[in-house]
Amino acid sequence: QLQLVESGGGLVQPGGSLRLSCVASGTIYASDHMGWFGQAPGKEREFVAALTWRNNKKIYTDSAQGRFIISRDAAANTLYLQINNLKPEDTAVYYCAVDRHSRPVVTPSRSPGEYDEWGQGTQVNVTS
Repeated sequence: QLQLVESGGGLVQPGGSLRLSCVASGTIYASDHMGWFGQAPGKEREFVAALTWRNNKKIYTDSAQGRFIISRDAAANTLYLQINNLKPEDTAVYYCAVDRHSRPVVTPSRSPGEYDEWGQGTQVNVTS
């Protein structure tokens, strides 16, 4: 079983930036996908971005395009989410997750229900 630990959240003023990290303990297989989800207060967990571990294909939700950047360091088993020009509506708990596949799948899923293992989340608060 993969253990995922997020970090990097905090209290930030609008316009600031954060880099969230997700360190995985265990094996991430080439056929796996990894993603970031955000859960704002009182709302459901929503897809932000994901990538394929094998060839680093990335997808984003429309609202994340341009300000959010997902990346990985395969050697360090670490997934990142860079968030620029933070806005108050970005306030949420951000979770990383892994979607296990027994064979390669071209495009990551946007559905939280498809992801098999989750971290505990890291809180991002954007306020002046």
